[in-house]
Amino acid sequence: MTRIAILETGRPPKALQPQYGDYADMFDRMLGDGFTTVRFDAAAGALPDPAAFDGSIITGSAAGVYEDHVWLPPLFDWIRAAKGRTRLVGVCFGHQAMAQALGGRVEKSDRGWGVGLHRYEIASVEPWMQPTVASVALSASHQDQVVEQPPETRVILSSAFTPFAGLAWGEDAVSMQPHPEFSPEFTAALTAGRYDRMDAGLVDRALDSLKAPNDRTRVGGWLRSFLSA
Repeated sequence: MTRIAILETGRPPKALQPQYGDYADMFDRMLGDGFTTVRFDAAAGALPDPAAFDGSIITGSAAGVYEDHVWLPPLFDWIRAAKGRTRLVGVCFGHQAMAQALGGRVEKSDRGWGVGLHRYEIASVEPWMQPTVASVALSASHQDQVVEQPPETRVILSSAFTPFAGLAWGEDAVSMQPHPEFSPEFTAALTAGRYDRMDAGLVDRALDSLKAPNDRTRVGGWLRSFLSA
């Protein structure tokens, strides 16, 4: 059984949790059989011993990595210390936190919100990306982006909107801006709740995009292969 630590850095809106669960629940469903997970409330300062787990997943969050939260510097220190001691996966905020901690830079993008179903080109085919394809479509929900690539990384996912959408460090650390753990239904509910702070036309287009086929099952399988290697 592959042991995975899930570092919870945020939670979905409370109104959506009864139906969809929290982010750790979504990763549990994505990982499926063969994995056992332990949750750590990283936003409350709880961080695991990385050597006690086969891998660790850093979740999404409404926080920005450049904001003044007391739990962020310890999280960055943990990422630096954990690299090379366990397999690391960062998603959305987790992607940004890994990039920020390991020499990159994150900003609130002047491109605005990235929401709905986005398509990403495979810029580097990693051994765990089997069977491979030329591009994948995944749910997106972010304003912040990695704007400076960390040293010693390979770009694995890229789009015109999000050039550094996926990164790999060596053979044991990967991160991605989109959400393979999000179902289209959850992404739609999350996006529809933002009419009050996003352009209505952008929300409508995002909701319409989610009707198209997505690659969350494929990419979830890739991450299962990466974490169990």
